Amino acid sequence: MYRFIFRHLFQKMDPEVAHTLVHRGITIAGRIPVISHGVQRALAGYLTDPTLESRRVSFAGRSVPAPFGLAGGFDKDARAVLGLTMLGFGFVEIGTVTAVAQPGNDKPRVWRELDDQALRNRMGFNNVGAAQVARILSRLRSTRRGRAVFLGVNIGKSKVTPAQEAPADYATSAALLAPYADYLVVNVSSPNTPGLRDLQAVESLRPILQATKDAAQRAREAHGLPSVPLLVKIAPDLADDDVIRVARLASELDLAGVVAVNTTINHDRGPGGLSGPPERQRGVEVVRMLRTELGEGPMIMGVGGISTPADAHAYFDAGATLVQGYTGFVYHGPLWAARMNKALLGTR
Repeated sequence: MYRFIFRHLFQKMDPEVAHTLVHRGITIAGRIPVISHGVQRALAGYLTDPTLESRRVSFAGRSVPAPFGLAGGFDKDARAVLGLTMLGFGFVEIGTVTAVAQPGNDKPRVWRELDDQALRNRMGFNNVGAAQVARILSRLRSTRRGRAVFLGVNIGKSKVTPAQEAPADYATSAALLAPYADYLVVNVSSPNTPGLRDLQAVESLRPILQATKDAAQRAREAHGLPSVPLLVKIAPDLADDDVIRVARLASELDLAGVVAVNTTINHDRGPGGLSGPPERQRGVEVVRMLRTELGEGPMIMGVGGISTPADAHAYFDAGATLVQGYTGFVYHGPLWAARMNKALLGTR
């Protein structure tokens, strides 16, 4: 049924228009308890099933309800979190959020690559800004349903901020958002903000990560909360030696781990970063290198080209602790997350 709808409705729409309509529908459904509770019971009872506790991953002092979550990029402003949980994602990563609100790049800025069931985007971190997202998250976390969600917050550099001021920019977002996050992700790997990927160089990355970590710690302490795990998200296009350098920096700074990988610019399809199945092989390679370098303890979030349980298992076999997807949501529809997590948890 979803394939029919996608082919005859969504495929005829501009991709960003289709995204906006779907996002709005998920947001509205998630805010109506009688709908969201009913859908979640039908699709994703595993999220609250106590008999599955031994199969769950413990992270950040909490048990993650299921191993497959939604990657950053779909819900930039944290408005659809409850609806996304309703559909069966084990955890939700919102963002990318920047310290300064920004509209993103000019349209068009999203394209479907139907031959590979991939997406290409140059969104440019469009979001309402860290202060507004913090207010949205404060309201979310004030409710029992909102507190139950395992929530990641992905932060990036504001476009107007010069590279030399990036540490302070990330620290501003961290200070505002850390009190509401189960984990924070420092995104230095999107190809759609000029100069951002240059910040993956260790000499540029160290002060950003240190400033972010310090700001998050102060904010959590002010709210009487324990420290929040900090991860760094890297690109698949980094050379192997640079992947190792980032892993060593993460260890040196005692980060919680690494998210691997972001979209790739290693393609000839036009502007923007490519996501989906073409990324999978490199994503698995990067995760394997990271696990070898980091050892058993740190978190590795595997993301890139995951469409099926077999794809997820390839990441787990390479050393991922948890996995995420986004592009598959576009091509496989609203039942996708529940199917994935039921398979990965061994439930029906």
